[in-house]
Amino acid sequence: MVISRLADSVARGVEAVSDSVSEALFEPVIRLGVTGLSRAGKTVFITSLVANLTNRDRMAGLTAEAEGRIVAAFLQPQPDDTVPRFDYEAHLAALTGAAPHWPESTRAVSELRLSFRVRPAGLLAGLTGPRTVHLDIVDYPGEWLLDLGLMEKDFAAWSADQLARAATRPQAANYLALARTTDAASPLDEVQAQALARSYTDYLATARAAGFYDCTPGRFLLPGDLAGSPVLTFAPLARPDRTARRALWREFERRFEAYKARVVQPFFRDHFARIDRQVVLIDALGAIHAGPPAVDDLRRALADILGAFRPGRNAFLSRLLMGKRVEKILFAATKADHLHHSQHGRLAAIMEALVREARDRADFAGAETRAMALASLRATVEETIDHDGDSLDCVRGTLRDSGKQAAFYPGALPDDPMRLLNPARQGADRWLDADYEVMTFAPARLSLKPGEGPPHIRLDRAAEFLLGDRL
Repeated sequence: MVISRLADSVARGVEAVSDSVSEALFEPVIRLGVTGLSRAGKTVFITSLVANLTNRDRMAGLTAEAEGRIVAAFLQPQPDDTVPRFDYEAHLAALTGAAPHWPESTRAVSELRLSFRVRPAGLLAGLTGPRTVHLDIVDYPGEWLLDLGLMEKDFAAWSADQLARAATRPQAANYLALARTTDAASPLDEVQAQALARSYTDYLATARAAGFYDCTPGRFLLPGDLAGSPVLTFAPLARPDRTARRALWREFERRFEAYKARVVQPFFRDHFARIDRQVVLIDALGAIHAGPPAVDDLRRALADILGAFRPGRNAFLSRLLMGKRVEKILFAATKADHLHHSQHGRLAAIMEALVREARDRADFAGAETRAMALASLRATVEETIDHDGDSLDCVRGTLRDSGKQAAFYPGALPDDPMRLLNPARQGADRWLDADYEVMTFAPARLSLKPGEGPPHIRLDRAAEFLLGDRL
C-alpha cells in the first residue's frame, strides 16, 4: 500500500509538472473554485458569470473588456472527462426563460471551461497577436470544504467538538437524548448504528436550515451514491473509559477514519488542491436574519475555511516542485439586490468584519483576499416610498411564493459592523434593537439586447479581482 501511494504521488507530481510547463509556454489556465455556504446562490453565480463573460456589455469593470482586448469568449469541452459538466445551458434557460425561476442547486462537483482570445497589453500589444486563456470553473458544495478540517482530527476530538457545539443548539435535542442512552462500549449493533446516524443527519439538516454553518460531515447532507453506506453510518459519541475490539465506539472510529481516507482525501487530491483562485459565496443577510448565534457560527466557519486553503502565491519553480496554491480568495456576500444601494456599503463592511480573522491568516501567508457585496442576478428594482411621514429606501420584486409584486424594506443595517458582531460573540440569542427581515424574490423576466448578459451588481468587479491580472 505504501509503494502504491508513493507511485501515485510520483505520477501526480509528473502530471503537475507537465501541466505547469504547458500552461507557462502555451495556453495559460486559471482554475477558479466556486463554493458557497448554505443558500448562497452558487449555481446562479456561475451561470451569470459565464453569461456575462460571453456577452460583456454589462462588464465595464473588467479592465480587459473596457480596453477592448477581449476578442472572444466561448465554451469548450472541459479537460476532466470524469467530472460532470456544469449544466450551464439549462440553468441559463431557467433564469432567462418566459417563466423565469431559480435553477436547482448542484449537489456534487462539476466543471466548465470558458476560453478567451485576448490581445496583450503594454509593450507586447503591437508585437504579438491574440492569445488563448482558459478559465476552468470548478463548482463544489461548501459542506465539502468544511470537511477538510476533519483531516487534522481523530474521532475522539471530532466527537468532543460536535457534542459541545450541539449542546448549544435546540435542533440537536433529539440526537443528544439518543446519544446519552447509548453505551458506546457495547458490541456493535448495526440497527443501532443506523439509528444514530439518521438522527445525527436529521439534526445537521435542521441546524443548517436554521442558519448554522458548521454541519459536518458534509456528505451526510449531500450523500450522493454513498447514501446508506457504512462510511456514512457513524455519529459523535462520548468516549467510554474502555472499549472492546468490536465495540460501537471502535467501529465508529474506524468508519470516521474511512470517511477521511476515502471521501475527504480524494476530493482534496483530485479537485481542491488544483485550484488557484477561489470564490466563497455567503448569504450574510440570511445569517443576520437568523440571529446572533448564526452570525457567530458563520464567523467561525469562515475562519475554519481558510485553514483548508494553502494560501500564498507560488513562483514558477515553486509551482513545479510544490504544486499550486490559492493566490486570490474572494469572500462575497450575495443577494445585495435585496437591499437598496444606499446600504450596500454597510453590507460590504459587515462582510469585511466577518472574514477578518480568516483574511488576516491569508494575507499573512501571501494570498490576496477581498470581501464585497454583489448580486449575481439582479431580481429587484429600487424605489423610495413614504411611510408614516418617513422616506424608506426599498426594493421591489416578484415574491417567489406568491408571484405577486411587493416593495420591501428589510430594516437598516448598522453603520458599525461591531453592533452585529459583538452580540454574536457574546452569545446573545437575538438582536436587541432591530429586526432584520429577509424576503425571497423570484428572478425577474428579462429582455436582453444582443451582447448583454443578465443584470447584476458588481459581478464585473468580482471578475476583475479574480481574473483581471491573467487577462
